[in-house]
Amino acid sequence: MAATRKPVITQPFTCHPAGRNEKEKGSNKLLLVSFDGFRWNYDQDVDTPNMDLLVKQGVKAEYITPPFVTMTSPSHFTIITGRWIEDHGVIHNLMFNPETLRKYSHKATQNKTEWWDNGVLPLWITAQNQGKKTASFHYPGGGATYKGQAVDRTLVESFDHPDSNETEWRENIDMVMSWFTKENFDFVTLYYGEPDQVGHRKGPETEDRKMIIRQVDRTIGYLVEAIEKHSLKDKLNVIITSDHGMTTVKKKPEVEEILLSKYIKFSNLTKFDILDYGGFGMITPKPGKEEELYQALKNAHPHLKVYKKEEFPEHFHYAKNERVLPILVYGDPGYSVNGRFIFYVNKGDHGFDNEDMDMKTIFRAFGPDFKENYLAEPFDSIHIYPLMCKLLGINPQPNNGSLAITQKMLIDTSQPESNILLAAFILSAIAVMLVLIFITSVTYTAIQRKKRQKKNHHKAKNNPPLSSTTL
Repeated sequence: MAATRKPVITQPFTCHPAGRNEKEKGSNKLLLVSFDGFRWNYDQDVDTPNMDLLVKQGVKAEYITPPFVTMTSPSHFTIITGRWIEDHGVIHNLMFNPETLRKYSHKATQNKTEWWDNGVLPLWITAQNQGKKTASFHYPGGGATYKGQAVDRTLVESFDHPDSNETEWRENIDMVMSWFTKENFDFVTLYYGEPDQVGHRKGPETEDRKMIIRQVDRTIGYLVEAIEKHSLKDKLNVIITSDHGMTTVKKKPEVEEILLSKYIKFSNLTKFDILDYGGFGMITPKPGKEEELYQALKNAHPHLKVYKKEEFPEHFHYAKNERVLPILVYGDPGYSVNGRFIFYVNKGDHGFDNEDMDMKTIFRAFGPDFKENYLAEPFDSIHIYPLMCKLLGINPQPNNGSLAITQKMLIDTSQPESNILLAAFILSAIAVMLVLIFITSVTYTAIQRKKRQKKNHHKAKNNPPLSSTTL
């Protein structure tokens, strides 16, 4: 199904390269790294010397807010397009069809162009169309084609890909470095499936999660070393971010879990549903049953939010897309939405309200175009897209982001020239003023001299000297 188009906030504008001597050297290269499910504060209870060093050597945002729904594929596609989910149309991790009742797994969906190609171009394609060479390493959406155009190079995760193999993580970095140095790629996206998987299986407040964060930190240290080893320190900008956070799933006996079959009979009221997938779900009612289904669910559980599609809160920028089903439900943080049975085994999850702090995620950046030791205010992840366009020196597609949000984290390369011009202007103004003062002074002196001479002449005329008389 194609996504419904709607006007967007930001129109195309020219993003010039951020590097020095732009006309001579052009823009620097860019690496976007995503660690799935890295909550904004995961590094605060773990020793992370490499991430700490990046704070001094680059930029750190206090946190960033992902789009709703806080899921992997929708959020990653917002980063790479700068568009809200209702605009880009990748509304769920799972490709589905409510008419055929078909659902595809998250991994299977990665290869389904019809799920991703909804008329919105991701940055890979936009950059390629402007002469850049791009690649996607396991990044969601990288395996699709857009208006018939593929990413220059793409690797898609296999169904049995190991998410936490540290050796493989380093090998991936080595491969990306060779793409930059030996094959002259300009823009690469690199995705890691952790700490998301550990957060799901073990929970976000566990020692296992702390261990995987230490592994992430070591990997970042390896990345920094690899950049220096390949002489890319002055040529490569790096952005490290994530798609969403993670929260602990609430379960019996501590709470009453959400189980929709306690309140509705699925066989009577529902035609199709996407449930049992964390904190968010959607339902297509049987014909004529929408109101009955809505009324049965809207006050069913104190921690369950239920909306008709047309009444879904607009600030989520989610529901105005034809793929969104007629009834939307989501739980308060920690309350998973279960359908017919409770068989959900995850101890941590996401998909909840993106304003909840547990859903916030990270932003780090370093490289030749970024300031050092700069702490940025929190911002929405849609603003990463225009920042990347600026760094690559390309004209963006229409997007919902704004470069004004991130501009201050960049080195203002125009400042030295501006200072020289300002100094020249001030010196010129001073010189002009001095000349004017000199001319005024000389003129005044000349006038005063003339006045004195005239006055003396007048006195001499009226008072002639006495003649000498002999007595």
